[in-house]
Amino acid sequence: MFNTIANKFAKKRLLAPIAAAAIGFFPAAHAEDTIKVGVLHSLSGTMAISETTLKDTMLMLIDEQNKKGGLLGKKLEAVVVDPASNWPLFAEKARELLTKDKVAAIFGCWTSVSRKSVLPVIEELNGILFYPVQYEGEESSKNVFYTGAAPNQQAIPAVDYLMNDLGVKRWVLAGTDYVYPRTTNKILEAYLKSKKVAKKDIMINYTPFGHSDWQSIVADIKKFGSTGKKTAVVSTINGDANVPFYKELGNQGVSAENIPVVAFSVGEEELSGIDTKPLVGHLAAWNYFMSVDTTKNAGFIKQWHEYIKNPKRVTNDPMEAHYIGFSMWVKAVEKAGTTDPDAVQKAIIGVESPNLTGGMAKMLPNHHISKPVLIGEIQDDGQFVTVWQTNKLIDGDAWSDYLPESKPIIADWTPPINCGNYNTKTKKCSGQNY
Repeated sequence: MFNTIANKFAKKRLLAPIAAAAIGFFPAAHAEDTIKVGVLHSLSGTMAISETTLKDTMLMLIDEQNKKGGLLGKKLEAVVVDPASNWPLFAEKARELLTKDKVAAIFGCWTSVSRKSVLPVIEELNGILFYPVQYEGEESSKNVFYTGAAPNQQAIPAVDYLMNDLGVKRWVLAGTDYVYPRTTNKILEAYLKSKKVAKKDIMINYTPFGHSDWQSIVADIKKFGSTGKKTAVVSTINGDANVPFYKELGNQGVSAENIPVVAFSVGEEELSGIDTKPLVGHLAAWNYFMSVDTTKNAGFIKQWHEYIKNPKRVTNDPMEAHYIGFSMWVKAVEKAGTTDPDAVQKAIIGVESPNLTGGMAKMLPNHHISKPVLIGEIQDDGQFVTVWQTNKLIDGDAWSDYLPESKPIIADWTPPINCGNYNTKTKKCSGQNY
């Protein structure tokens, strides 16, 4: 299916300059008359289940902007590469996009290990990366704009909901074995202990990418939850490993009533390929759900279905993050009058863009944005019903207040600080920029 869609998009890209010239939007499509935009998402490998849709989203947004007349009087041209869920290859492809293709900005990555791979390349070459997925925090780079959730915009509110609304006393922190789950769970463990949760009431488990044999792990979770104390699973499992994980939960009768699972990396796209009936009532914490009833969201879904030519394709949170990030980049380029990275980095601070759930997202000096937080229940049709949400937008915090080493650190990319890890006690910026 993905290859068929990719071929259709390839044909569209070939025809686009002809169509644009015919209706007078753009001058002749010479290289100097285009602004190239890098799209760095896995179209194969373990993360393709999540990332392919984000590639499609970027193509749609770029196509829409071209219909509006492009940017600075030039046509936008998508340069799509496939790092194939290979973390070192993300760095190679990012370097290629910046040095060979001369892209003005890159929209991409999903896992934090892929972002960490790209980070030194982006900083060395002074590129711009818009990163659209929730992450573990503990980072703020001059060259990265984090449009997904920081821990205080997803993980902490989810634990608060489980603790305060569902009365959870025992905690399973289950994640894929890489930087995002490990750092997020480090923050969550510290947060739970600050709430007087005993160490014996916290179980932590990690599995590799693509893990498929969940029988013994789910059995261990059932045993851990059989003490009489309300137990929940906080899941930072990523990619296609979620499919067998949720299937095994159903096989072993782990229902939302006895051991609810709240996921941070499972949305509508991941659920679209599995039978969700045994999962009804399990939860996910995001900043957007397709089911949100707003005029903006209805328009976005309609645009998506018309573009992708498939009314069954779903929308999800990272798609909204790209929608917001792309809008902010366009506004910053227009404000700066150039795609020069330094000018755009300065211009984008304070830029606002509508989110799809209502309200305005704002780019903060720490390169994170303001977002609402929503908890949703899985329905038998693979959608979510919002059961809880914040009553205001939450500003993304780059550095966690629950880690002693991070508590005094802030990020602020405006004068006079201009630093991603400024220590408010020593009044000094650490050696690196993140």
